[in-house]
Amino acid sequence: MTAREREYRVDYLARVEGEGALYIKLMGREVVDVKFRIFEPPRLFEALLVGRMYYDVPDITARICGICPIAYQMSSIHAFEKLFRVAIDPAVRSLRRLYYSGEWIESHMLHAFLLHAPDFLGYDDAVKMAKKHPEVVKNALKLKKLGNDIVALLGGREIHPVAACVGGFYRVPSKRVLAGMKERLVEGLEIAGRLLEWVADLDFPDFEQDYEFVALRHPDEYPMNEGRIVSNKGLDIAVEQYEDYFAEEQMPHSNALHSYIIGRGAYMVGPLSRINLNYDKLHDRTKEVLRAIGFKVPCRNPFKSIIARVAETHYAVEESLRIIDEYVEPPSPRVEPQVRAGRAHGCTEAPRGILYHRYDVDDEGRILSAKIVPPTAQNQKRIEEDLKALAPEIMRLPRSQAIWRFEQAVRNYDPCISCSVHFLKLEIEEE
Repeated sequence: MTAREREYRVDYLARVEGEGALYIKLMGREVVDVKFRIFEPPRLFEALLVGRMYYDVPDITARICGICPIAYQMSSIHAFEKLFRVAIDPAVRSLRRLYYSGEWIESHMLHAFLLHAPDFLGYDDAVKMAKKHPEVVKNALKLKKLGNDIVALLGGREIHPVAACVGGFYRVPSKRVLAGMKERLVEGLEIAGRLLEWVADLDFPDFEQDYEFVALRHPDEYPMNEGRIVSNKGLDIAVEQYEDYFAEEQMPHSNALHSYIIGRGAYMVGPLSRINLNYDKLHDRTKEVLRAIGFKVPCRNPFKSIIARVAETHYAVEESLRIIDEYVEPPSPRVEPQVRAGRAHGCTEAPRGILYHRYDVDDEGRILSAKIVPPTAQNQKRIEEDLKALAPEIMRLPRSQAIWRFEQAVRNYDPCISCSVHFLKLEIEEE
């Protein structure tokens, strides 16, 4: 190593799921190479699904992630229901939004306050942060428990729930049981409002990029389970058109595929994209809190994704209260699908962004091929471009601060590498 060369290493990036590495090379002050290496072995879920029956898929795909299993279940369920022309009861549709709200609440609280917030305050972990901010951490955990309990109530258990199926649910709760959640949700709404005010006061780095934000868009509601795929740069397509506009490429330095928009390049999915593209669909109380803290869309600072996550938590609690108030028990928890051969497409909004599924099935409902594109895989190329743009300024910082800021920039995206296949060792070489 010459006198001009410097090397930065993070042997294991904490507060994310999985393992991998990051390589950055500079020539003088010019960044000439950024490699976001994901070296965890592929998990081969797509291959495991081939030969299985369609009704096995929701339970198998739920095992891809312990934090967002509902997203994997529901993307596959919606795909098959479209192919089999299943019309579910409106009450069942509402329960699915409640189910998804529970997942958003527990996932967003985990990331925002246990994994991401310590970055802004200089703490190594949430345990150290809790010593100075005990009420913040306690309230975040209280909300996370509320989200977990919603998932368990509808799905049968908190982790890898099993009650959702093609055609509806295997069972649904009574009006009385759901009403038993209301008191906690009312308290949760107040807690979410206070937490949203708290994150708005964090010190955010001054960094913006010209992002292409991509999310679902529904004419009547903030997107969770349904909608068209849209962007702030004119994209507006049906889910079935996804592979006409989006592609993946294998990178030599990664076991996970990199997604891009054909002819355009990297894009961002996740809470910041959703809120930028669907702000008008938030409930009134969530918009009131966002106005009070001065949050405006479009927001192009990825470090402020923590605000979007907590705002979506506030929305999810509001939405849960609305659904419970309006709930009427369906005559049956599910309808029997009429199986037919064809290609099934599904896309829902996982906590971290759009999650696309595509299946080819035969006339018995057996899987012939499968394709799953997780949100973290879609954000990988965008993460590399953020790091490349940030590097010249970050390299002005002392070594420990530079490493900290690189880690923080990655955690803006809440990477779930176990879904895409995993995360992060850091090397920086300068010549």
